[in-house]
Amino acid sequence: MQPLSASQMLAVWERGLEQIPLERALIMLEAACPECDRASLSASSIGERDARLLRLREWAFGSEITACAACPQCHQALELTFQLDALRQGGGDQQPVEIPCFIGGYELLLRPLNSLDLMPCAGLDVAALHRQLFGCCLLSARLGDAAISHDQVPEEVAALALESTASADSQANLYIEASCAKCAHSFRETFDIVSFFWSEIDAWVRRILREVHVLASAYGWTESDILRLSPLRRQLYLEMASA
Repeated sequence: MQPLSASQMLAVWERGLEQIPLERALIMLEAACPECDRASLSASSIGERDARLLRLREWAFGSEITACAACPQCHQALELTFQLDALRQGGGDQQPVEIPCFIGGYELLLRPLNSLDLMPCAGLDVAALHRQLFGCCLLSARLGDAAISHDQVPEEVAALALESTASADSQANLYIEASCAKCAHSFRETFDIVSFFWSEIDAWVRRILREVHVLASAYGWTESDILRLSPLRRQLYLEMASA
């Protein structure tokens, strides 16, 4: 895995602009992981995917994150600033391969969910979603001495097994601990690294394209010429072009 160059960031943005978040995550990782094919990236657990995206985001924009949230108690708008390390779980990139569950006499073996599991789930209601995901991540199931199929496992057992699977893949569950300065209410806010990182890329691209336009108009340089400039040199040329 390697950092994204400016030209790669532009290409990622262009490819992902009309895509759903799951596809955007894979597009970002395909660009950053030339040693991996799309199939292996898609089969990585959500926790492993998000661990890679956290590292890629740190390389692109630094270790500090500023995000907006609303207090669930008084609805005060909050700006939260924290270090990216606060989102990293102990396992890092190494996520569990198999997760055993013993629930109500059922002996289940599951694996963490991945991007391929989530892609066909759009539009499903909660019950159908749970059954679909359980079927995807179930490796084996036994009741007593008999092997059984995923549809022979009761709904309540399947739901508990899915919860265990999600808990085991801890890096897939990113939260920010926050406190409201107005009412002192403490709460936990879900953090979606895919959407957050994409919004940062989108803002960066729109800014850099404006800079390319100004410098290309002033000096006749190509886009690739301008992208090769360091941010400091680009800023100095922008100041001179607008003087």
